[in-house]
Amino acid sequence: MSIQEFIASHKDSLGIHEYAFLSTSDLVFSQDVRHLCEMNSCGQYGTTWACPPGVGTLEECKSRILKYQHLFVFTTVHELEDSYDFEGMMEGKERHNALCPNIAESFRNEYPDLLILSAEGCNRCKTCTYPDAPCRFPDTLYPSIESYCVEVNRLASTAGIHYINGENTVTYFGCIMY
Repeated sequence: MSIQEFIASHKDSLGIHEYAFLSTSDLVFSQDVRHLCEMNSCGQYGTTWACPPGVGTLEECKSRILKYQHLFVFTTVHELEDSYDFEGMMEGKERHNALCPNIAESFRNEYPDLLILSAEGCNRCKTCTYPDAPCRFPDTLYPSIESYCVEVNRLASTAGIHYINGENTVTYFGCIMY
């Protein structure tokens, strides 16, 4: 069974809302996305290996991604009490990020070398080692898609995936390069 067939038949059990298979050459990279990171609205900038500047420059991130030919993009959607439900957004992000290793595992038999990008940084450790020491868990460090300067709204459009999934919901994206 190909990875495409596996995902199609296990989409619901994996917790995937929408997905697409693309070429990494379909991605649009932008320094403007990095500038949004530098504004630090999520509070992760300069505090973790999963976010800038710890992930490297736009050129380094782009080069890392383009080493791979294929891209699997997926979303999860989470219900919120209202559009200001920050706690619900964070719970959704945690659930989304917890799914990433399970989804990646379905690729590993056929493609052992993967690059996994997820939603809004890492909070695996109470205190990140950044920048004083290497990451304690580099094999399970999944940087944010935006930290790699990928325009997620354009990715959604190219993939035919909804960027917004209705009132009082939050949508998170994940990518697996293989």
